[in-house]
Amino acid sequence: MSFSPSSPVTGGSQAGLTSPTYTLSADTAPSASGKQLAVTALGGTQTGVTTHSVSSPFTVTMFRPATYRTLGQPNPVTGRIASVPNNVYSIITRKGVLPLAGQAIVNCVLETRLAIPAGSDLADPLSVKAALSQHIGVLWQQSSGIGDTVITGIL
Repeated sequence: MSFSPSSPVTGGSQAGLTSPTYTLSADTAPSASGKQLAVTALGGTQTGVTTHSVSSPFTVTMFRPATYRTLGQPNPVTGRIASVPNNVYSIITRKGVLPLAGQAIVNCVLETRLAIPAGSDLADPLSVKAALSQHIGVLWQQSSGIGDTVITGIL
């Protein structure tokens, strides 16, 4: 299955948000190697939060490599591959936020960058999936704590 979030998406736990959900609608990604969705409706209690608009975006975009990289040939003497390139994927959330009352909206940008060594998709796909599973699990488990840290600065 490809990147295709079902809508609505249940948000991670955050102080100040009660049962947050986000209805997603297809949008146009900034490049052909991306897929973008816009938040068009909110559920739960999210007082003051806005949905996507031209002036205040609220989108999630996943990008894949425009050109996939492959492994080079092993050295005929050592059997080693000198350089293993990465195929880089990213998931970016953009949300318009107010830096100060009365000021113009500025984009808050959240990005997860996935640098997957070429060849590991065939040689060790379960380890790649395990790394991703753990990464997302920690983000999900620590959603509220991460939210507190970016607001208070206390890690």
